[in-house]
Formats: sequence, structure tokens, C-alpha cells
Amino acid sequence: MDALELVPLGSLEIAVRIWHPDASRTVVVWHGLARHGGDFEGFARALGPGWRVLAPDTPGRGLSSWSLMPAQDYLYHNYKKVALAVLDHFELEKVPWVGTSMGGLLGMLLAADPESAHRIERLVLNDVGPELNPQGLTQLALYFGRPHRFTTFAQLQAALTEHYAGFGIESEDAWRQLALGSARRLPDGSWTYHYDPRIAEQFIHDTPRDTWADWRAIQCPLMAIRGADSPLLDAESLLKMAEVQPALVTLEVHGCGHAPMLDRDSQVAPIAEFLTRPHRSPRRYSESWWQRFLAWARQGKPLKGTDSST
Repeated sequence: MDALELVPLGSLEIAVRIWHPDASRTVVVWHGLARHGGDFEGFARALGPGWRVLAPDTPGRGLSSWSLMPAQDYLYHNYKKVALAVLDHFELEKVPWVGTSMGGLLGMLLAADPESAHRIERLVLNDVGPELNPQGLTQLALYFGRPHRFTTFAQLQAALTEHYAGFGIESEDAWRQLALGSARRLPDGSWTYHYDPRIAEQFIHDTPRDTWADWRAIQCPLMAIRGADSPLLDAESLLKMAEVQPALVTLEVHGCGHAPMLDRDSQVAPIAEFLTRPHRSPRRYSESWWQRFLAWARQGKPLKGTDSST
């Protein structure tokens, strides 16, 4: 990151990681359930210096405060308050939003709520939607609902590499960097993950809601990204999402499950195009299409919005 700001909210402190702080345009990016804003380093660098990228750490993760009242604070209802506090802190009346997993659902709730819908200019959902595979969701809850303790850092890195294989990370250095940003030392010298183990209590305390009603209520431009091997967002669910929102832009990323890391040009270029183009007809992209396009079009320049019509 290039800068860090700490946003107070009641008893909590919200850490916001920032890339390109002096850029003329701003996008908010929000991480998944047990991750943190540092995951968007590659995204910010690929998107280029024309965009200020704000990546908050949700309470209980990364550099943000842990809650003394998890049953109250680790809920989507409170995460919406956190998000609006961040937007207010940076004086953002309206902003595009890119959210991975939990971060995407949070953006969806903001965009569907009449009281906050005007704050979301357009919305990108990364491997998440109004309908999630129950088995995949159960596996997430089971994994993050129990404590993890590792005797050595190497054991933590191995476990992290196995669990997050769906990110599609290809290099050993990238895995090492992910582990360095995910580790927390315990008082006895052993290791665990960076987040508060009680974040998974949201699966117990959060109130069920009709997320398809939320999806139907959204009026801003929408884009949905799906890992081709995702255990959470089924291909059939993505088709249903497009039926409800016919202008939905979609991107399927091969070699990824839950969730694409959004750290390479072939994944970021379609997002850049979506963030900058006028809202008009839907697009259906594949990552391979963007790989071919970038092979001759980029020539080492920062990413810009491009019209893929042919």
C-alpha cells in the first residue's frame, strides 16, 4: 500500500489501505470473510495510477480493531455502518465498489437499500451473488468457525496454500507474501491467522434475508465475476442473476475457484472497462478473450476502459 488511514467508529478503529492516494478517480474494494484489504495490492497496481484504491479492513481482520461484542459487530448490519463511515470519512458521495465474497455481498446490500443505494455508482461482485451453494457455504463456516494453530510458519503457509487454492495464485513468492500478510503470532510462539476467530459467529447471529429481493432492487450498473471452479457461486446461479438483471456484465475466470485474486491484467482489464464505460448493453467476457486482447493492445501502458464490441 501507499498510505494508511485509520477511521474511528464508536469503539472500533477501521484501517483503510490506500494505493495511488493522489489519483483523480476512486474505487472502493472490499475483501472476503477472513481476508483483509491487503489482498488488493495486485489489483491496485494493475488498475494503474489513475485510480485511488481504498481497501478497508473489516472489523476483526487485518489492522482494524477486534470487537468486544462480536454478536453485535460482526454482522452485515454493522458492516454497512462501517462502509458508510468510510465513505463519509473520504467525502465520497458516490463511488464504484468492487467486492470479493463477503465484500461483494456488503456492496450488494448497500446498493439495494434505498437509504444507501445512491452511494454506490456501480458494483462488481467477485464470486458471490444472491444465491450461494449451500454445501460450499457450510464448508466455509466450518473452516473459519474453529481455531487454527500452527507450530511453525511453514505449517501455516502450507495450510493457507491448500485452503486458498481457489485464488489461482501461481508463484511461490505470491504464496509467501499471502502468508506473511495472513499470519499472527500467539503468546506461546505458535502461529495462527490474522483475524479474530469469532468473525464466523455472523453465521449464527446474522438475520436471514431475501437476497434475491435485494438483487432485484439494485439499479446501478452490475458486473459479476465467477471462478470457473467455484464451490460457492454455481454457473446456474450466475445465469439466474443475468435473467433478473439483463444488463449484467459477466466474466468467468478459468483456473480459479473461490475466489479469483484479481491480481493480473486479464482479470483487471474487464473491470477497468466496466468502471469507465457508459452504462449500456450487457457484456459476456471470458478471461481468455482478455488475454488475447491484452497481448496486442496494452504495450505496457496503464489500463484504460475499452469497448469490446465487435
